[in-house]
Amino acid sequence: MTIGEIAGLIAAIAFAILVILFAIPLLKLGRVLEEVRLAVRDIGHESVPILTEMQGTVRATNEELARLSVVTEDLSKVSQHATVVSENAANMATLFSATIGGPLVKTAAFTYGIRKAIRGDGKSGKPARRKK
Repeated sequence: MTIGEIAGLIAAIAFAILVILFAIPLLKLGRVLEEVRLAVRDIGHESVPILTEMQGTVRATNEELARLSVVTEDLSKVSQHATVVSENAANMATLFSATIGGPLVKTAAFTYGIRKAIRGDGKSGKPARRKK
């Protein structure tokens, strides 16, 4: 064997060792990629039922929000009607006091005077004069 053949043999062995050293991480990387592929597949299979359930939940929530919207609209109408009723009651009280309040006070004063006169307390309402 010549020196060139020995150098070629050493180079071939070194190249084989280098290929083996690079093959080990590549095999491990292949296993990792296979696990990632399986995980992605499982996520795809499991996400469909979750999304279907979420879709049902969103529909139910939208229905409840629509019902709540109807209730708040009805509550708003009731509140507006209550405001109208309270305004009408205030207007009636003002009208009552303006139309009947004055004559009622005069009638009360008149009946009070008549009662005083009928009772005859003896007081005329004028201060008594002193004799000098």
